[in-house]
Amino acid sequence: MPPLIPQVLIVEDVSTLAATYAAYLSSEGVSATAVQTGREALAQFDDRPPDVVALDINLPDMNGIDVLREIKQRGLPTEVIVVTAQGSINTAVEAMREGAFDFIVKPLSRERLRVTVRNALERRKLTDTVEALKEEFGRDQFCGLVGRSLAMQSVYRIIQSAAPSSATVFITGESGTGKELCAAAIHRLSKRKDRPFVAVNCAAIPRDLLESELFGHVKGAFTGAATTRLGAALQADGGTLFLDEIGEMDPALQAKMLRFLQTGQVQRLGEDKPRQADVRVVCATNRDPRAAVAEGRFREDLFYRLYVIPVQMPPLRERDDDVLLLAQHFLQDFAHQDGKKFSRFSPEAEDALLAYGWPGNVRELQNVIRNVVVLNDGETVEAPMLPAGIARSGTAGPARVPSAAPPAQGSILPLDDVIDRAIANAIALNEGSIPRAAAALKVSPSTIYRRRQARG
Repeated sequence: MPPLIPQVLIVEDVSTLAATYAAYLSSEGVSATAVQTGREALAQFDDRPPDVVALDINLPDMNGIDVLREIKQRGLPTEVIVVTAQGSINTAVEAMREGAFDFIVKPLSRERLRVTVRNALERRKLTDTVEALKEEFGRDQFCGLVGRSLAMQSVYRIIQSAAPSSATVFITGESGTGKELCAAAIHRLSKRKDRPFVAVNCAAIPRDLLESELFGHVKGAFTGAATTRLGAALQADGGTLFLDEIGEMDPALQAKMLRFLQTGQVQRLGEDKPRQADVRVVCATNRDPRAAVAEGRFREDLFYRLYVIPVQMPPLRERDDDVLLLAQHFLQDFAHQDGKKFSRFSPEAEDALLAYGWPGNVRELQNVIRNVVVLNDGETVEAPMLPAGIARSGTAGPARVPSAAPPAQGSILPLDDVIDRAIANAIALNEGSIPRAAAALKVSPSTIYRRRQARG
């Protein structure tokens, strides 16, 4: 789709001047339209708002300032250039206060109008880019994944960029961080979204059966093969094959997987003729794949064949306040499923959730909230409803901090002591509330909790 031509609206009641301004802009690659009244100008905004408006202040039916105010009240994506007579500078200043981009004093020169419109278009483009970035980095959820932290925004961007290609994706991360959800999101955004998504957990299937699970077998191929099995690779034909915990795959099977990736051919057990399978492979592991290669547990050639687009799923402890966002998401989901009234967490419960380290990551949090909803009733989740180890996390005493007395003249405090004093002071000024202290310090509450645990 070709890019839209920038639209410039000239609001000028003198038709000869309007034609002159349009002529000035003829070489700027814009589409210039002229109207003579304020009402005509406002009517233009109902369809596609112009990118730039060159607005005369003295219009026959209304004041140009009122048109400017209407543009700003509607929140239109339009930059306004005010055109005013020599004796109306004060009016131009008022227009700038109302949100005008710039003003030009009559009589207009060709170059002045061109430069001002050009700058206004650049401002419009920059504003659109900033808004797009705000939208992208402000996402709370993305294709089944929940989180607004910078770590998760980075994951979203990689998924969005990688999904349209057929390149192999290698997802790493601790258990419970959402690696399969990440793989499913890649499939959902890909060109293969209407074809199967087949997941195989390489660690959950006995090694002597994994080859059959992946590539299939014919009836009688081995003892117990009472029926013919298609295999995951052929089931996923045209779609995505997700190999979870691929680091657990037997070295002999790794060689067959490498051949499959190179040729796209599947050799079922007990069958002589290979079959073609068009699949996009996404794999995951909770271990360090490079360490596995160095130790000889994973073929180096297979690793580099798979490790085309890496995605690192961050542990929950590094996702700032996503724990509260996820907890609220699970609470609403489970309360709805079980017909409970839970809708929120008490401040003490939030403190406990933020203070806990979550070694089991998102899966552990999900199980904890499920436990709370099943075993309790009410509208608010209180700290005592949480498992004992988590409930105690939010009630730990404050970390020891240096005295608040000022240092002797000429002495230098260690930076850690300065930070500790700032945190202690913020907590004291906010009556012991760590979330409010964090807001005052412009950091996340989890940052304070982690520091208190590390320094206490």
